[in-house]
Amino acid sequence: MSKKKPRPIPVPAQFIPGLIDAHTHLTSCRDDIATLVARAGEAGVDKLCTVGDGLKEAGLALDAARQFDNVWAACAIHPTKAGQLDEVARQKLTEMVADPACVAVGETGLDTYWITHDPENTADLETQEEALRWHIDLSVSAGKTLMLHNREADADLMRVLADAPAAPNTILHCFSSPLEMAREALDRGYVLSFAGNVTFKRNEELREAARLAPLEQILIETDAPYMTPEPFRGSRNEPSLIGHTALCLAEVRGMAVEELAEVLGANFDRVYGLTTQP
Repeated sequence: MSKKKPRPIPVPAQFIPGLIDAHTHLTSCRDDIATLVARAGEAGVDKLCTVGDGLKEAGLALDAARQFDNVWAACAIHPTKAGQLDEVARQKLTEMVADPACVAVGETGLDTYWITHDPENTADLETQEEALRWHIDLSVSAGKTLMLHNREADADLMRVLADAPAAPNTILHCFSSPLEMAREALDRGYVLSFAGNVTFKRNEELREAARLAPLEQILIETDAPYMTPEPFRGSRNEPSLIGHTALCLAEVRGMAVEELAEVLGANFDRVYGLTTQP
């Protein structure tokens, strides 16, 4: 009987100065946050946004952002957990988002995939939409970026965004939708954030979205510990591996990866409001 070929141990693509990770979950990765941030720095990652998808993780994300000068937080209730958005949660999230270390309301959004695959543990679409609209209002009132999760809910998400108040900036995190959705989102001024799945061999349409997007409307992210880029797909992800995604986008766009990193760093600062902060 032949043995399975062992997976290669994930390593950074190379040292690429000025990299950013626009969406990661530091508290869900294998190692402690200090180790993850240090390893990311050794790969050239200067700035990270760590995300909370519930009150507990949001609190931990905010703690990390307060601890490290190059880490910021995004706080929200994930759409699949939208039923947890009671009055206590709303008050706590309002306080978290007001903190200067929090630069975005996220990740919120819509997710019909898990309604189909795990309905007993997933908020229904009506509850998700109510939570999304509350998060949008919070983003607008706080003057902070809206960070959106979208899984198999393109039409409903765009419908809600069309008639809701406009957030200062809107990020479609881990963008994975068809090209038609990319074009509409870009026309509306949204930012597409590309994760490791843009490197997957079958995702040529996703790479085309990354190619046609205006430079000022793209970000990259790990969504760690998920979405590990090729050639380490299936292994555990972390911010130090963001360079693989950066190299893929640079190739797609026909530019030097160092040039792309500089653009992405400027986008990170602008979208998260850091250019106006001391």
